[in-house]
Amino acid sequence: MTPSQRLGLIAAITMMTLIIIFLIPPIAQPLSFHRFADSRTLLGIPNFGNVVSNIPFLVIGIYGLIRVARASVPAAIRCINLLLFAGVVLTGLGSAYYHWHPNNDTLVWDRIPMTIVFMSFLSATVAELVSRPLGARLLAPLLAVGAGSVLWWHYTEMMGRGDLRLYFWVQFYPMLAILLLLWLYYTPSIKVILPSLIWIIFWYVIAKVFEQLDYPIYQAIGMSGHTLKHLAAAVSTGYFVILFRKKYSSKTYPSITLKG
Repeated sequence: MTPSQRLGLIAAITMMTLIIIFLIPPIAQPLSFHRFADSRTLLGIPNFGNVVSNIPFLVIGIYGLIRVARASVPAAIRCINLLLFAGVVLTGLGSAYYHWHPNNDTLVWDRIPMTIVFMSFLSATVAELVSRPLGARLLAPLLAVGAGSVLWWHYTEMMGRGDLRLYFWVQFYPMLAILLLLWLYYTPSIKVILPSLIWIIFWYVIAKVFEQLDYPIYQAIGMSGHTLKHLAAAVSTGYFVILFRKKYSSKTYPSITLKG
């Protein structure tokens, strides 16, 4: 498959997923969304488990920012990864803020940082596997789509007809796209970082499972599924650091040949 054919296939799948998501009826946010299994207040902190379980995001994000700042990397790679780890830090802050007082307005500040992480990760993968200039050029529009999906949901909620379709696409399409990129652009030189990419996706999926099982897990073990979701998602972001370290700190890992 030629480079243009591979890019064409990715573009076609991207458009197909967008068309499908907007062919289905609008997806409203459940009225029970803000009711979590564990609402206990400890040390004066409401919803203690769901608030403090965001601390790992802050630790991982700050450590990642330090690693990127100290690394000798191309400017485009530095910019993308700084935004990625800044998104991890903001996810911890935004999620803690939301869980302190759950409502639609505070939820905006939880969801926008997550879209920064999703879209920066996709941009970084494109930059590594396809083309560094392309990955850099995609960063701004991807971030705009991510933030726009949250703002659109919030606007439709205020209008009384909440629509989560685009936000769902922003949550899940990057993972599908990354798997597609790994398939289309796989070379033996990425074997060292491949496990980190797979673990990122694996722990993200586990986090979504925990999120759906919030109440059953809480009833079974006394710690809510949503709290475990935060911890699993933090493990996923921890692999961003491992991936970056293996790519740019290893003396044995050769640079991927970038096109464009």
